Amino acid sequence: MSTPSPSNPYKEIFSVPGTKGFSAAGFLARLPVAMAPIGIVAMLSQTHGEYWLAGAVSATYALTNALIAPQISRLVDRFGQSAVLTPTTILSVVAFLMLIASAHQGWPAWTLFAAAFLAAAMPSMPAMLRARWTEIFRDRPELNTAFAFESAADELVYIAGASLSVGLAVALFPEAGMLASTLGTPVGTLAFVLQRGTEPAVPHVAGSPPQKSAIRLRPVQIITLALVFVGCTFATAEVSTVAITKNLGQPNAASLVIGVYAVGSFVVGLILGALNPKMALHRQLMIAVVVLALTALPLPFAGTVPLLAAAVFLSGIAISPTFITAFGLIERRVPAAMLTEGITWVTTGIGIGMALGAFVAGWVVDTFGAQNGFWVSVAASLATVLTIGLGQGTLSGKDRDAPCPLPQAAE
Repeated sequence: MSTPSPSNPYKEIFSVPGTKGFSAAGFLARLPVAMAPIGIVAMLSQTHGEYWLAGAVSATYALTNALIAPQISRLVDRFGQSAVLTPTTILSVVAFLMLIASAHQGWPAWTLFAAAFLAAAMPSMPAMLRARWTEIFRDRPELNTAFAFESAADELVYIAGASLSVGLAVALFPEAGMLASTLGTPVGTLAFVLQRGTEPAVPHVAGSPPQKSAIRLRPVQIITLALVFVGCTFATAEVSTVAITKNLGQPNAASLVIGVYAVGSFVVGLILGALNPKMALHRQLMIAVVVLALTALPLPFAGTVPLLAAAVFLSGIAISPTFITAFGLIERRVPAAMLTEGITWVTTGIGIGMALGAFVAGWVVDTFGAQNGFWVSVAASLATVLTIGLGQGTLSGKDRDAPCPLPQAAE
C-alpha cells in the first residue's frame, strides 16, 4: 500500500469553517497598525513642514497605544471581542478624523497631540486574530502553523501598509494615507466582529471580580522584555539603512533594502509553519534568538548597497521564528482567561522597542556616523539572547491550565 503524500498544513487550518472570513477581515482591520504611525509623519511633514512635530505626534500615538492596548485586551478577555472592539474602534476612528481635520485646517498643535492620544484606543487586532486561532486549535499542532501564518501576515501588513500610506500621501494629497487608513478601520473591524462563530468564549461569569494582569506572570514579563530588544533591532535596521543609503548617494535604495529585510522573515516564517518542528518551544525560541544575534554581526560592516541588502536579508531570517515561538509560548504559559492580554503585551513590547530603537539608533547615527547605527542592532540582539537564556527555566515550566493534563508519576 502506498504512503499518502503529506498534506498542506496551511490548507488544513483554513479548511475549518470561519477561518478564511475572520482572517481576511483581520488583515484589513490591522492595516492601520502599519499605516497610522508613518501616515501621521507623511501627513504632518507636508502640512506643517516640521519633522520634529510629525515625529512627536506619531510617537504620542504609538507609545500611548502601547500602554492602552493591553488594557483594552484585558477587557476583551473579560467581556468578549464584540463587546469591546466596537466602542474602542469608534473612539479611535473619530479621533483619527479629528487629527486629519486638525492637520488640514491648521488648528493649534495641541489638537494634534490630543487627537493622537485618543486615537490610541485602537485595539490590538493581531492579538484578536491569534486569540481566535487559539480558540480553534488549542493544544493542537495546527496552532503553530496558524501562528506562523499570522507572523507572515504581519510582515505583509507592515510592507503593504507603510508603502500604501506614504504612497497615497505623496501621490494624492497629504491626508490621503491617513484617510484611507481611518476609513478602512471600521470596515475591517465590523466584518471581523460580525463573525461570531469563531469568537473566543468569555471565561468569566457576570459579576465576577477581574483577575490580575497578565504582565504579572513571569513568562509574559520575560518574553515581553525580550521582544522589546527585538523591536529595537527592527527600528535600528530601518534608521541605519536610510542613513547609510543616503551617505552612499542612493537614498531611493532604502525602501528596497528594508523590503528585503521583511521578505527574509516572511519566507522563513512560512517554511517554519509548514515544517512544524517538534522541539520544545522554549528551546526553539533560544535557537531563534541566537541566530538573530549571529546574523546581526555582519550588519556594521556592509559598506555597499548590495552588501547591505544581503546582510539585512540574512538578519531577517530569525524574526518570524522568534515571533512564532514567542506567541506559542504565551499560549502555553498563560491561562486562557487572560490570553488576549498576554499576546497584546508581547506585541506592545515590540512597539516600545521600535520607539526606543529608533531614538537610540538616531542618536548613534548622528553622533558616530551612519555605519555605526547597526551596533545598536548587535547590542539589542545580544540582550535578547541574555534575556531568553536566563529565562529558560521559567519558559520551560508548567503549561497554563490545560483541561486534560498528562498523568505524572507519583513522587
